[in-house]
Amino acid sequence: MARDIIVEGAGILGLWQALALARDGHRVRLVDRAANPLETSASAQAGAMLAPDCEAEATPAIVRNAGRDALNIWIATVPGIVRAGTLVTALPRDLPDLDLFARKTDNHRTLDTAGIAAIEPELADRFQKALYFSEEAHLVPPTASAFLLDRARASGVAVEFGETHHGDPSADALVVDCRGLAARDILPDLRGVRGERLLLNTPEVTLMRPVRLLHPRHPIYVVPWGEGRFLLGATMIESEDGGPITVRSALDLLAAAYALVPAFGEAQILEATSGLRPAFPDNVPRARVLGPGRIAVNGAYRHGWLLAPILAEAVADYLRDGRKHPLITA
Repeated sequence: MARDIIVEGAGILGLWQALALARDGHRVRLVDRAANPLETSASAQAGAMLAPDCEAEATPAIVRNAGRDALNIWIATVPGIVRAGTLVTALPRDLPDLDLFARKTDNHRTLDTAGIAAIEPELADRFQKALYFSEEAHLVPPTASAFLLDRARASGVAVEFGETHHGDPSADALVVDCRGLAARDILPDLRGVRGERLLLNTPEVTLMRPVRLLHPRHPIYVVPWGEGRFLLGATMIESEDGGPITVRSALDLLAAAYALVPAFGEAQILEATSGLRPAFPDNVPRARVLGPGRIAVNGAYRHGWLLAPILAEAVADYLRDGRKHPLITA
């Protein structure tokens, strides 16, 4: 049965919720207090790697399993997804960390120096060993967010940005709350995890896929965004300081990028930003049914882009016939 639904928050979780619910026949309003949430939400800070197998190194199996399903939804829905896999490597002194990463994950193959050079010539003769997760993908967040917003509008979603309040929904309207950390008024166990990242520009570096460089103190990832742009991230600090990126973090990120590809030393820094990512105590995003009139979808942590489609499908299924995906709690 079609319902009136208000989706609060237009980050990546809210965009997917609005689209999935509208496609299921509901009358949906997508609202956000920010004039341009596509640029200001926590999800705008992400590298947007669709990497369920890599994420298994530090997350429960449910993230990997749901992430694999979500990856298929991404590819079926959004154009421009680059499915070139993920390369994980380490400097010689840190190869034990790479071996540990291999033991904690699966669906990868080990490459030697020649194998690395064959798929990433930029890294030729620089690394002895790498893990290649060939099924993974990545995307460019601003482009993907804009596409999802356009698709939601085309599916009948009413979009209201820059509002100081969300109006008074009718008594039978359902609110799907995707406000991130702003939802701590109803989700007191949320915490903020600080992340900092850099956007670099250089024509001197050519990478075809995300590359993760392991390091005991500051592991990094580099995601190619095309046109010479590379997203470099990201620190993960248990802090709710939402201030600008620190000198220490910038130096750590840049030093790691230089260790990966020395040509990054000549790159331009287009952006240096930070943000707070909402997380539940177990760092697993989920949808919580808080009553007949509200469902909270939150706790994106570092998995918001990966799991947003499957969370949206889970909420749509729950409203349709009561099915409860493992990522839904009631």
